[in-house]
Amino acid sequence: MAVDELDTRILRLLLEQPRTSVREYARVLGVARGTLQARLDRLERDGVITGSAPSLSPAALGHPVLAFVHIEVTQGHLDDVGDALAAVPEIIEAFSITGGGDLLTRVVARDNGHLEDVIQALISLPGVVRTRTEVALRERVPQRVLPLVESIGRTARN
Repeated sequence: MAVDELDTRILRLLLEQPRTSVREYARVLGVARGTLQARLDRLERDGVITGSAPSLSPAALGHPVLAFVHIEVTQGHLDDVGDALAAVPEIIEAFSITGGGDLLTRVVARDNGHLEDVIQALISLPGVVRTRTEVALRERVPQRVLPLVESIGRTARN
């Protein structure tokens, strides 16, 4: 799906001012409310906009330790292990990957002892062969999409 310059302006506003009303977005962008709503509906339908939930901080929720756990899975058990990971609340993301392992998870914990408990629970899952854990020391670039949106907007203008 092609994202044009107006779409990128809309996305920028959504990212920068997520609690603003559709009416206000339309006013700021200088477009009709109906036009803006149609664009938002299309962006949602096409999967560009995937949600509108608030962004929460695991650290502020008492889970300041962040680790990336690589999981090697017994051949043929990837779906089973993936389903089991969904039941572990400390796993906030999981991806199938290429390279050194089959799955990469982002895990949060209250402290290092809690992280060890979570890893031990992962190791005990049927189909898990081994894990490798890397603890994050400091976030250097927070999760972001705005620079990508801006780059797409520049490409759409040219």
